[in-house]
Amino acid sequence: MMIDIPQLETSRLRLRALRFDDWPDYLAFLASPRAAFMDGPHTPATAWSYFCNDVAQWQLFGHGGLMFEDKESGAVLGQVALCKGPLFPELELGWFVYEAAEGHGYAREAATAMLEWGFRMRSEKSFVSYIAPANRRSVALAVRLGATLDERAKRPTPTTLVYRHQQP
Repeated sequence: MMIDIPQLETSRLRLRALRFDDWPDYLAFLASPRAAFMDGPHTPATAWSYFCNDVAQWQLFGHGGLMFEDKESGAVLGQVALCKGPLFPELELGWFVYEAAEGHGYAREAATAMLEWGFRMRSEKSFVSYIAPANRRSVALAVRLGATLDERAKRPTPTTLVYRHQQP
């Protein structure tokens, strides 16, 4: 399957395909303690597998990761994704924000745009967000996005929380 990777825009952000020049900051994030809720910190080898997975899912499944950047400055602020592949029971809405961009509402803005795109372009009635219980900021964001805790959902690990985003 060949798919055109979407480019989405919000009032402040451009969501676009990953590029190789995103790799150094992506690696720095995944190698840092900030990646603790993504089974990190990661080695360059495991970070590379995450990066390639985010790119490959577009061609394999028609969904994947998008980097989000400030429309004015072009600064990359983080990533949002709809991912599944063989690793997750359901299609997941996930996100991460680089440290300098945290606390400005960028993740919510990017996740909202990705949800809207996902519901418009795909047949799923819901998406999930898999969140580590200690990741309070992501739990709070999932709730602000309108997701609810789904205790009966299948999960990638026994302790993972599953927040369900229903189609509007």
